[in-house]
Amino acid sequence: MAKKVPGITEAEWEVMNVLWEKSPQTANEVILSLQEKMDWKPKTIRTLLDRLVKKEVVGVNQNQKVYTFYPRYTQAECQQAEAQSFLKRIYGGTMKSMLVQFIQDDSLSEEDMKELRSILDKKS
Repeated sequence: MAKKVPGITEAEWEVMNVLWEKSPQTANEVILSLQEKMDWKPKTIRTLLDRLVKKEVVGVNQNQKVYTFYPRYTQAECQQAEAQSFLKRIYGGTMKSMLVQFIQDDSLSEEDMKELRSILDKKS
């Protein structure tokens, strides 16, 4: 059975994306990375890191003088958990109703439809 991934907020996803890109990283490295694309204060980023550590989504290497942070879950594990949560909240847990809505609402190219057919054929 897969380990249960704790829910993470949109802001926490930003921190995780930095850690998935490269890890381990010091808090200052994470802060520098995020300040390039977000208008966040260092204290905000440290708070997000602390929250992720508390949720046990991020681990801390304490063997060096400067602590480094690393993800304890893969990006795929977190995406899967988020997708399941979304499906439950919005579509009552049924994949079919979500897919039907996306297919009807979205303009799919011929290539998109071929790819979807191919995926569905492999599933059966």
